[in-house]
This record gives sequence, C-alpha cells and structure tokens, in this order.
Amino acid sequence: MIVITVLTLFSCEGNYREIQQLSVADLGPIAEGSGVDLKYTDSGKLVANLITPTLLDFSNYNYSFSEFPDGLEVQFWNEKGDKSTVTSDYGIHFDEANLVDLRGNVVLITSDSLRLNANQLYWDQNNKWVFTDQPYKIIFKDGSFNDGGRFDSSEDFNTFMSRKNVGVQYVDKTIDDE
Repeated sequence: MIVITVLTLFSCEGNYREIQQLSVADLGPIAEGSGVDLKYTDSGKLVANLITPTLLDFSNYNYSFSEFPDGLEVQFWNEKGDKSTVTSDYGIHFDEANLVDLRGNVVLITSDSLRLNANQLYWDQNNKWVFTDQPYKIIFKDGSFNDGGRFDSSEDFNTFMSRKNVGVQYVDKTIDDE
C-alpha cells in the first residue's frame, strides 16, 4: 500500500509540473513590467536606453518575444557618443530572429538630423538593416526629402533603396578637369 501511495504521489508531481508549464504558456506573458526605464551598457558605456509604459515578456513561448503594447522610446548612442531616438505607438522584438517591428506613428531622428516618419518600420538587428512596405517620409539633413511607399536601407542610411516615391534631392556635382 505504501509503495502504491508513493508511486501515485510521484506521478502526480510530474503531471502537476507539466500542467503548470502548459498553464503559464497559455495564459500569456511570463513577466510584465510597467514604467520601464532600461539602460543597456557595453564596457561601462551607455549604448541604449529603452523607455516604455508597459513591457510584456513572452520568453516562455517557443518563439520568444517582448511586446510593448503602449509604445516605446529608444535612445541609442554610436561609438562617437552621437545620440539617435526612435519612438512608436507599439513595438515587438522577436528574440530568435533579432527583429524589431515598430508600428503606429514611428519617428526616427538620427544624430545627423535625418528624420523618418512611418506607419511601420522593421529593424533587422543581425543584418543592421531597416525597411518598410508602408508609407513613409524621410527628411535628410540637407533638407531633401523622400515621400514613398516602401524602402530598404542600411541602419545608418548610407545605402538607401526606395520604391514608389516622390521627393526632392539635392545633388552636389563636382567636375574634375583632367
């Protein structure tokens, strides 16, 4: 009788743990934060600051992600200490793919005064690439602008490919006499 009771208790404990894991995954995020002001450092130097009213952590899912349902602001600094800022009404970061999806009133202002307004913006952190297939407007530091339907660009905007656009570009052409 004692052996049967002990076996029953151990089998219940195993089932209880499995049920508990299923419940956590089915109910939603494993953690939730409010009024988050998260600072990222590298070798003691501030490289990014994430500010959000709400952070939902879904790292308990097989394809883990973090969600920012009430919007976010991220300030980040390059190696020279120049600051850029991005804000949006909603954001989600997919951990495994290292992809950020920003939606609603996305505004990016770079350290060299480039300003991007978009409905949606993706940032592929692994490939250091930003892109959208939604309407956008970019105002470059020289005052030229690009109004379009979609673009792909390196994250520093040195390589920029736009499709379906209208804009004004200023070109400085120097002719070398040889």
